[in-house]
Amino acid sequence: MKKSQKLVRDGIPDLMLQNGQTPHTRILDDTEYRKELENKLQEEVEEYLRDKNEEELADILEVLDAIIEENHFSWENILEIKRAKKESRGGFKKKIFLME
Repeated sequence: MKKSQKLVRDGIPDLMLQNGQTPHTRILDDTEYRKELENKLQEEVEEYLRDKNEEELADILEVLDAIIEENHFSWENILEIKRAKKESRGGFKKKIFLME
């Protein structure tokens, strides 16, 4: 595994131990956690843009789940906003690119 300081999934330290590695971890405070979730989202989006696969999309969804929970949002409200926007403005199926 890469050597870096970043937010990792809850099971990563145990996996590292099983692989003979010694993880050095600490628990983030709420402010740090929110910032690191944003960093993790950016990391996962960059990985999707590079690799373009479903696994990276699943990682993005996992980070979004954590962001939604941390901010006391709800998927139901988010999906309703998505539906309303799609109804009023449309989706992206027509592949329209605005030139000006």
